[in-house]
Amino acid sequence: MNEIFMCKPIKPKSMSDAFFEKCLSVKSKRPKTVIDHLLTYGSITTEELSELYGYDHPPRAIRDVRENGIPLETYRVKSPKTGRMIAAYKFGDPSQIIAGRIGGRKAFSKEFKQQLVDYYDSRSTLSNERLEPRYLQIDHRIPYEISGNDSAEKIEEYMLLDASEHVG
Repeated sequence: MNEIFMCKPIKPKSMSDAFFEKCLSVKSKRPKTVIDHLLTYGSITTEELSELYGYDHPPRAIRDVRENGIPLETYRVKSPKTGRMIAAYKFGDPSQIIAGRIGGRKAFSKEFKQQLVDYYDSRSTLSNERLEPRYLQIDHRIPYEISGNDSAEKIEEYMLLDASEHVG
């Protein structure tokens, strides 16, 4: 893996102070890496995410940024390495910032999982098979990218899935 020199992010002249502050408020390593690169260079490709930062699944790093409420625009560029078309990303429209998303996904408490296990009778929502709670994981009924995480955990907004059924 090649290392790229990353200095302290500097606000691009065309970027609002509010958008820049939202970018700086992201602290998790993977989305912060993408954001810092975008602030420094203006764009990033899937190839750069893989080669410079060692991400085996570059779209996951991009999704992390979006899950933090930072809008990104996807476009296609020709890879200088392979000549094939690859995805590239840059910051999107600042008016599309999704408030309340900074920090991305949140871990669920053991107590909340137990509430779901009790509510769903320890059954997977997809197969209706009863399983030991340790084999069940929590998932959103409406995808996180659409709904985000509400600060109040509402049982009816979540479901339990067998880990082998998890789609997302």
